[in-house]
Amino acid sequence: MSGSAPNLSTVLDRNREHLFRLAIIASVAETDIDDLFTRALEGDYEDEAPWEAVQALRRLGTRLVFDKAAKGAESAEPLVRARGIDVLAQLRKTVGDPTNSFPEESYAVVTNALQQETELQPLNSAISALGHLYDSRAVPLIAAFRSHPDAEIRFSVACALGSFPNDALSVETLLTLTEDADDNVREWATFGVGVLGDEDSAEIRDSLYRRLNDSNEDVREEALIGLAKRHDTRSLPTLIDALQQPAISRRVVEAAYTLLGMDDDQKDWSGQDYANALRQRFGG
Repeated sequence: MSGSAPNLSTVLDRNREHLFRLAIIASVAETDIDDLFTRALEGDYEDEAPWEAVQALRRLGTRLVFDKAAKGAESAEPLVRARGIDVLAQLRKTVGDPTNSFPEESYAVVTNALQQETELQPLNSAISALGHLYDSRAVPLIAAFRSHPDAEIRFSVACALGSFPNDALSVETLLTLTEDADDNVREWATFGVGVLGDEDSAEIRDSLYRRLNDSNEDVREEALIGLAKRHDTRSLPTLIDALQQPAISRRVVEAAYTLLGMDDDQKDWSGQDYANALRQRFGG
């Protein structure tokens, strides 16, 4: 039996740390929370300082933060609505605990906002938030915006549907978006359906294969990984050519070791080593 259970002292220390953190969160005054919401509205939407305030509110993730964010989502001001939704998207979510503090209530607030919203920024925030909330009921609500005239909205649709990469409607929508006019939309749609998703069909493979001739390098490389994941050797000529370029990206290497059935890259291998291994395995 490998490994060992943590001793009692370690468990108690972890519990004390957790309780200490909760005590700190509980002690944050309402005025401090109000100050964070105020800071979240300062400057331009993409500025670093307001996003730091949003992140701080998310980390707190208390009922009071939820209530104030939910109220903000109903504001007459578009920026206030957007920031309220931004906060609700990831209340107390961490890498170790990806669950929102108030998932059902947050989902209800965000979907209500989405269905009424006409302004671009809060609409964008709502679509993004539904991706972060990981509730599959959101897929048709997100997919409804696949043809929105604004590329930023379509980009958010592609990103959000990446949270549901194996849902049938999500796959259908992402496949549509792989043909989008915008480079970023095509990249994230290709990444979502090809790399994040595990679904496999002739339609998916053919869509990824078409992207090998995309005008955008990032899209082409995401397609290489998606095809390698599905063991589609039509990607072989393009992949070998990419491996023989002076500069080789991480994604090209990932496509190579994936097609070779390896779990990770070979640290001492060059691009030529991968190309030789692919030729030996598949010919060409």
